[in-house]
Amino acid sequence: MTSQPAPGERYQSFSAFYPYYIHEHSNRTCRRIHIVGTALVIVAFVLGLTVSAWWFLAMPLVGYGFAWVGHFFFEKNRPATFRYPLWSLMGDWRMFFETVSGKREF
Repeated sequence: MTSQPAPGERYQSFSAFYPYYIHEHSNRTCRRIHIVGTALVIVAFVLGLTVSAWWFLAMPLVGYGFAWVGHFFFEKNRPATFRYPLWSLMGDWRMFFETVSGKREF
């Protein structure tokens, strides 16, 4: 298990947070759902640029919807987004790019 800050304290950097983030995504199905959700966020972004700006509203719904299903039903933990919203979003994108580049197993 990765070390966590003492109760009441927070991670002081994204580099310290990321190992915790990865540990919270140890379930393969949860990780896969995250990757699919993030890919669909990209699709919604492109549709927002090319079809209708309404697709931009779908981006957080798709991204968080997929991620939270992964956490609540497969990982069975509380998403880091609730405590570390920006670093969690950064972690999502880093994990996505590590996966699509082959650095992390899908």
